[in-house]
Amino acid sequence: MANPNPGGDSETANPLTTSISSKSGFNFGLMALYQVLVRTGWIFKTESIIMPAVLDLIGGQGWLRGCLPMLNRFGQSIPPLLISDWLRNRKIKKWVLAAATILMGICFLMLSLVWWVSGGTPSWWLPIVFLFIYGIFFASVGINQLVFSTMIGKLIWTQRRGRLMLISTTLGAVSAISFAWILLNLWLGETSGNFVCIFAFTGCAFLCAGLLTVFLKEEEDTPTGTKRTAVELFRLSIATLAMDKNFRRLAIMASLFGMSMTLFPHYQALVRGESKLGLTAMIPWLIAQNIGASLFAIPTGWAGDRFGYRIVLRTLMLAICMIPIFSLVLARMGATGQPLFIFLFCLIGLTPVTMRGFFNYTLEIVKEKYHPRYLSTLGLCMAAPAILTSSLLGAMIDWFGFEPIFVSVAALVFVGWLLTMGLEEPRHK
Repeated sequence: MANPNPGGDSETANPLTTSISSKSGFNFGLMALYQVLVRTGWIFKTESIIMPAVLDLIGGQGWLRGCLPMLNRFGQSIPPLLISDWLRNRKIKKWVLAAATILMGICFLMLSLVWWVSGGTPSWWLPIVFLFIYGIFFASVGINQLVFSTMIGKLIWTQRRGRLMLISTTLGAVSAISFAWILLNLWLGETSGNFVCIFAFTGCAFLCAGLLTVFLKEEEDTPTGTKRTAVELFRLSIATLAMDKNFRRLAIMASLFGMSMTLFPHYQALVRGESKLGLTAMIPWLIAQNIGASLFAIPTGWAGDRFGYRIVLRTLMLAICMIPIFSLVLARMGATGQPLFIFLFCLIGLTPVTMRGFFNYTLEIVKEKYHPRYLSTLGLCMAAPAILTSSLLGAMIDWFGFEPIFVSVAALVFVGWLLTMGLEEPRHK
């Protein structure tokens, strides 16, 4: 299955490089701008800070916060798997990317409307409606990420994918941080916030990003004509894992990495609860998380392009397993640790960089025509732990406290790091 040059996208190997370079450069710039817009909207709805704080305002239970990673990972795994075969047979894929991103924007405009109607007052129906719309949103996100990763494999040369991650992450952080600092200082108070405006701004950013994708210059693919049922797709994913030993190891790593995401909604509850902080304290945490993602993307993108993503995954997985332990240490320090909370959320910025590292590694180990199947299978494996355990872990935090849950998750991610030692390096083949 391994292919050192997936999709034949080497700049030197392709005799048509000169004629397509302008088109490739246009697509590179457009996809970078697309990610900047998505990143700008995303900072206003982070699952580690803003959204769990919203659920605390309308509910407050740990299991309710735990629904966020469950919906997140379910939406980003099952829908992509179900459409992966259909996507492979689309001649032009940018329309799917546009539709998924626009639907993301519509969902947040609906949340803005719901918050305006309810006034943000806790009631029995508000968490239900909120989580229902949020589930639709993450189904759209899952499809969006599958198509976007497929488009990267189709339109962006292998040696430029890390550069795209670096540029889009850096510019996206500048844009997101600027808007967050200006607008959230206006919209967030100590005990409440103007979430009508926060959700509306997020929705508009996603809508603009979706409309931008219609201008991508994409060549038609040749459909295979094969169509599979949902059961067949799941069987195909299992067969993919069974046949490809290296990918199977990667999938196990992704599952263990996915456990770290179950803790996302609880970090802000841990540090805010211990220090009795209000909502405005979250603004520097948001900024720190985005700065962290940008700073980590710079060496990660460079190292991935130059040395491959195996060494990148080894480094990132080791860092990810230390985050829960670091958070517990800071919480135990009380007021003394409060100034260091900003470094905790800076480290949480490693998570999206690590996810992109998993996907970029996958793009290198298989041919382009297999990208949708492998990417969707990887997403399913990464999501399974959160789908199955996140609500339970949230309830267990209510019962037993943060320490045993955080330490257990850190240990599982450490096992994932140990597995990186057996990964193959596709650039050596």
